[in-house]
Amino acid sequence: MAQRKIIHIDMDAFYASVEQRDYPEYRGRPIAIGHDSARGVVATASYEARPYGVHSALSSVVARRLCPGLIFVPPRFEVYKAVSKQIHAIFHEYTELVEPLSLDEAFLDVTHARSATLVGRDIKARILSETGLTASAGISVNKMLAKIASDYRKPDGLFVIPPQDVEAFVVEQPVERFFGIGKVTAEKMHRLGIHTGKDLREWTEYDLVCMFGKAGHAYYGYARGVDNREVVPNRIRKSVGAEKTFPEDITDRDRLLQELWLVGQEVWSRLERHHFRGKTIVLKIKFDDFHQITRSRTLAIPVDSENTLLSIGEELLASVKLGGHGVRLAGLSVGNAQEDEAGDEWIQLSFKFKDWEDG
Repeated sequence: MAQRKIIHIDMDAFYASVEQRDYPEYRGRPIAIGHDSARGVVATASYEARPYGVHSALSSVVARRLCPGLIFVPPRFEVYKAVSKQIHAIFHEYTELVEPLSLDEAFLDVTHARSATLVGRDIKARILSETGLTASAGISVNKMLAKIASDYRKPDGLFVIPPQDVEAFVVEQPVERFFGIGKVTAEKMHRLGIHTGKDLREWTEYDLVCMFGKAGHAYYGYARGVDNREVVPNRIRKSVGAEKTFPEDITDRDRLLQELWLVGQEVWSRLERHHFRGKTIVLKIKFDDFHQITRSRTLAIPVDSENTLLSIGEELLASVKLGGHGVRLAGLSVGNAQEDEAGDEWIQLSFKFKDWEDG
């Protein structure tokens, strides 16, 4: 069987770059896509804003405090979606095995190509020529490694991890770089003395599964540069959500509600970002004994505002009896999109709260 050749393409600060392309007055200046309001959230920030600590999922209030000269630009999702279609059309000229992750990134399986590196360079050049935007490309033998590689030389980067370098590369990586290891899981690993791929490799698969559940199987493979997931094209987006694991269990309802509002703001930001609408809101609660419940409500029309999302979330939370237990995790998601509403959007599973950052 031929060695896989996988490319991960990630646009550089996509929304912000589109705005700087279209409006010269924004070029070279720190901008954030989002709303400058007490409950606003940054969808993405330009590279000029990032040295100040401004990043995706940051509250607008904090972003303004970190960077007083920050320019907030309201999102234009129809424009971003149109540009995304241009970019994905380019992908499909090179392979039909394209797995979109969002409007601004995708995996491509180019195993058939003589040189994945040449394909990656050509795609980057085409994107720049046809859209005026830069992209970063990561190239390797599987999805996990390709995604790590695409982040290595941003912006406008191209990084290759050839088969013979995989083992040496993986052992040096911080565990945070591996797919699916967010802030909470990384902190747990750190407490166990696991900081790098080398440390992770010292654990048996059995022990990793005991400590991290089913994900332990994947972590065992990642420590060895193994990721057998295939590139799956044209997957339909089912839901958008976010969840937060608290540093300590919460027993106070008012505080729990405040945390849920923050999660809800994150969900709304993603709904806007991915141009997704659904009718069903689902609340997820995990208690201190790891018992988990969900509550849901289906509306007559798709969720059309952040206020609606937060209000329904609050009502669902009010219906939950804590029974003297603390809450260790809370999450919200929106699903049940009609076919004509979902259109050609793609699947996006729930995201850990603040564990994501766009290019």
